[in-house]
Amino acid sequence: MSSTDTRPPEGVRPQIRETGSLLSQAIQQVIALMRGEIDLFRAELDQNVKKAGAAVGMVVGGIVLLLVALNVLAGAAVTAIVATGLAPLWSALIVGGVLLVVALILVKSGQSNLKLASLAPTRTRRNLERDRDVVAKEMTHE
Repeated sequence: MSSTDTRPPEGVRPQIRETGSLLSQAIQQVIALMRGEIDLFRAELDQNVKKAGAAVGMVVGGIVLLLVALNVLAGAAVTAIVATGLAPLWSALIVGGVLLVVALILVKSGQSNLKLASLAPTRTRRNLERDRDVVAKEMTHE
C-alpha cells in the first residue's frame, strides 16, 4: 500500500456493519423493554383503581347500613335505657355516642384502603429499578 492510498484497511467495513447491527438490536430491545414496562404500569394501575373502587363501595355501603341501623337501633336503645329509669336525654346521649364511635371505626377502615401509597404502581417501579441496574451493569462491562 502506498502513502496516498485512501482505501480502508481490510476488515473495517464489515466491522462498521456489525457495530451498526448491534446498535440497532440494542435500540429494538430497549424499545421492547419500555413497551413491556408501560403495559405493566397500565395493568397495575387498572388493578389499583379497581381496588380503590371496591374500597369506596365498602365505605358507602357501611354508611348506608349505618344510617338504617341508626334509625332502628337508636330508638330501641333509647327506649330500653329509659325503661331502666334513666332520663330520656341521658339515654339519647349514650346511644348517640356509641353509634358515633362505631361510625368512625367504619369510615377509618375504608379510608385506610384508599391511601395513595397503597395505590402506587410498586411492581412497575421495582421493574424499572431492576432494568436500570441491569443496563448500568452492562454499560460498565463493555
